[in-house]
Amino acid sequence: MASSVIDSEAENRADELFTLDGAAPGLLEVDAHIRAIMNWDYTATTSRLWGLYEKSKVSQWNATTDIDWSYDVRFGAPLDEEFGKAVAPFAASPESPVPRELWDAFRWEYQAWMVNQFLHGEQGALLTTARLVETVPDMASKVYAAAQVADEARHVEAYARYIDEKLGVTYPINRGLKALLRDLLGDPRWDVVYLGMQVIVEGLALAATRVASAGFGDPIITSITKMIARDEARHISFGVIALNGLYEEMSTAERDEREQFLLEAIHLMSQRFLLREVWEKMDLDVDQGVRFARTDPMMVGFRQLLFRKIIQVLRQIDLLSPKIRDLLLDEALARPEYLAG
Repeated sequence: MASSVIDSEAENRADELFTLDGAAPGLLEVDAHIRAIMNWDYTATTSRLWGLYEKSKVSQWNATTDIDWSYDVRFGAPLDEEFGKAVAPFAASPESPVPRELWDAFRWEYQAWMVNQFLHGEQGALLTTARLVETVPDMASKVYAAAQVADEARHVEAYARYIDEKLGVTYPINRGLKALLRDLLGDPRWDVVYLGMQVIVEGLALAATRVASAGFGDPIITSITKMIARDEARHISFGVIALNGLYEEMSTAERDEREQFLLEAIHLMSQRFLLREVWEKMDLDVDQGVRFARTDPMMVGFRQLLFRKIIQVLRQIDLLSPKIRDLLLDEALARPEYLAG
């Protein structure tokens, strides 16, 4: 199967990231050779991107004043059952790797892990979107990308403050996410940066933040994720508008390159929600935990929910190829009816 080849290559590269970066501890350094473009045509001010830019300007929020930070988050305290929705499979199944006595601890660790991964992804979005300001050819895209950079900075600020002041628990970046961000930061093709960030990472983030806002255990993170989800929806629209019609003009070889990138990116992100880092931190059986997260019907449904937006966008930009459809089915990231048409 195609996924077995992708699985081996992607995981090998993800493992290398922890030994071959050559950067100081806690840093990822990527050498990038890009072509910066300046455009002297400032007259095109009526495109859909300019409309999106106007919407962005009136939708700004302040993480300091628009979030009520006064709530006392007691990390590790017993939680009401209503706050267990996001991790319900781990309580409902007899195959769950989480014993009952660790249930509250697990829910808090899951929340901390998820928010930390949100934070890492937002920093990736901050850097890659700043790259777009330099590399995209048209002025409307440059201006909107610059506005999105401000959004991403605000997201980093909000998540970092929440983790530092309210949780006090950090997790390293997930291997798959780190591998994808390294690819994006080193890729000179501006449309591939769109594909990786605006389509794949932001597509997952939009769905995940909406799920999180309904299932996390305190009003601060609920408010943060709701505000960020509004921004993420605009960011995905940015990618769709920017890439609309682009791939119809590319050669077969160029489209094949984008397809291969997407196959690997989708596989890397399919590994993102197996909670390996949580099992390791809680000293639970990692293989059992990963196996459960991979195969439990509710967890499979959760990942399928996350990937629906990605499927929708790939269809819109004409990149939902047969190979990508096969991979999504092979890795149980989509139901056949999602891919019909």
